[in-house]
Amino acid sequence: MRRFAAWSLAASVLLFGGTAQAELQLRLKTDGLSRAEQQASQTLLDEAMQALPPRFIAQLDRRIDVSWSDDMPGNAYGQASLVSELNLNHKLLASLTDGSAATRKTHRPHGTVRQELLATVLHELTHIYDRARLWPTAERSLIRRCSRQNNVTGLIGLPDQCRGQNDRRFTLSDDPRLLDLAGWPQYVGRRGAREQHNRQAARSPDLYEITNPKEFVAVNMEYFLLDPSYACRRPALYRYYKEHFGWAPPVKDTCAKTFAFLNAGNDFAKTPLGQVDPERVYAIDYLLAEANQNLVSRWGHSMLRLVICAPGRPRGPDCRLDLDQHLVLSYRAFVGDVQLSSWDGLVGKYPSRLFILPLAQVIDEYTKTELRGLASVPLILTRQEINDTVEHAAEMHWSYDGNYYFLSNNCAVEGLKLLRSGSANPRLTALDNITPNGLLEVLAARGLADTSVLDDRREALRLGYHFDSFRERYQAMFEVLRKRLPIKQTQVEDWLALSAEQRRPWFAQADLRTSAALLLLEQASFRKQLMLAQDEVKQRYLGARELKNGGMDKANATLQQILANSGFLSRPAELLDSSGYGLPQPKEWQRLESQSAVRQKQLQSLTGELDKEVRALLEPSRAAEIAACEANLKQVGEHLRALHKAAGGLQLP
Repeated sequence: MRRFAAWSLAASVLLFGGTAQAELQLRLKTDGLSRAEQQASQTLLDEAMQALPPRFIAQLDRRIDVSWSDDMPGNAYGQASLVSELNLNHKLLASLTDGSAATRKTHRPHGTVRQELLATVLHELTHIYDRARLWPTAERSLIRRCSRQNNVTGLIGLPDQCRGQNDRRFTLSDDPRLLDLAGWPQYVGRRGAREQHNRQAARSPDLYEITNPKEFVAVNMEYFLLDPSYACRRPALYRYYKEHFGWAPPVKDTCAKTFAFLNAGNDFAKTPLGQVDPERVYAIDYLLAEANQNLVSRWGHSMLRLVICAPGRPRGPDCRLDLDQHLVLSYRAFVGDVQLSSWDGLVGKYPSRLFILPLAQVIDEYTKTELRGLASVPLILTRQEINDTVEHAAEMHWSYDGNYYFLSNNCAVEGLKLLRSGSANPRLTALDNITPNGLLEVLAARGLADTSVLDDRREALRLGYHFDSFRERYQAMFEVLRKRLPIKQTQVEDWLALSAEQRRPWFAQADLRTSAALLLLEQASFRKQLMLAQDEVKQRYLGARELKNGGMDKANATLQQILANSGFLSRPAELLDSSGYGLPQPKEWQRLESQSAVRQKQLQSLTGELDKEVRALLEPSRAAEIAACEANLKQVGEHLRALHKAAGGLQLP
């Protein structure tokens, strides 16, 4: 038991039906307390009053009696009753009185018994403040009617429009903005109802906060008031409390201007720790991987692209040319196995994580490997909305651990929730769509996305608003072959369907340009064979896991090591110790850098081992075809270099 406070509408009426005081008063019940105990207790209450915002004290205009109780679980610090009383655990009074509570360490977030007692007083007072305003009779009727219509119980399940009208003032724990930031966003596709479960569990100061919104408000109030680093660790929530109370406690340090993140790129030779500066983000694009025929890809895949300016370049349209600086925010299912089951995706077995990837890798992944085009459509956001979205994305990167559902909590849904909660743009509030391509259409219809950049295809390609699938490029190269060689095939797919051995006799007849086209097509064929091999290994792995196969066991162990070691790229919080919370601070960056570098080195080594072990698991025909493709690449490359040299060109690498 952390701290206890149970509230209802009826209890609120009971609690706040008495005569109002000029402002909050804490009255210590001194019965049975020695003078020393009274003094220690009063000092604690005085310190709590000094920590509270002036507006809090003025608005919570009532007297609250504080007493020490023996009728409390041993692991509890305190609780608020329903009759304007606050009870503290009598078992802790002795250490508070003799001063040992100030040095007695705990495993709780605030460190010492005394700080926990102080936090408890602030926590319970926040619960009382949070329900200090009565619900008007008309609005109670509205709530009951909406509850029946939406088949929900409790405030968290209600659509925002059911909570009040016109001059209704939300309490803290049901304020839509607070719920967005706290981890109970709108449930996409359910008329604005809020999600029931909070998935922002990583890097939490106290997991008690995610049990319900009331506890979230109270726990975070503790840190807002007591932790000088709260403004840097949870900047959006800090601003929320500051704006609500028109006041904030002193901040310990100037917050870093950049946010740390782990780049989930596949270059295992590069340390993944990076920094993103919101002031260098020129724009945010809706990045859509266009559909293909695969079941899980027929509606596309939605991502967000951060258009980041190169160091020293003024923020402006030219930043779109700095492609090597751009990052992609991509919610993906993190598969802890080497299979991707459609059924598991439907029932939410896979964790949903926010990956941060280099744009170049995403372009290659979709255009070259999956042969899907990419559309990059600018979102129409203000400067502040861009900054806030980048900040929120960094917070989600470190804290979010959801469940991925192909149909209800997929990439489009996750991306929309990120945009809503991050930007707080009111035009996103009532916007719903669960498919990536459908979401882009709705964003454009609402004036939130500028799809006109795609109207001129050539200009869109030149400026990086569209990245063509390599299928068209491969077909163009294939047309070069058809013009210069008497081949029978008419489509590039037919050419690539030939075996490497069947394609090889044509190499010697190719001129310089044709050889260059052949090299590109051989690379495509090799990439295709690797994809087929990957699928083949998955199937053999799934079918042989229960067999006593020495080679399978060895490859399985390596696969599991890779999955275990690469998991940190999707859940980076595991690299940090449990003492911190929220956004990692500069003093934690060194640990991040060293820990991620160690993991990357292990991945680099394991990947090399896996390549050899997995090849041994392939069907002989597949292994032979891959080897033949590699031989083709070598032969075409040598032929191309020879022709280039004979033509008087420089020696090619």
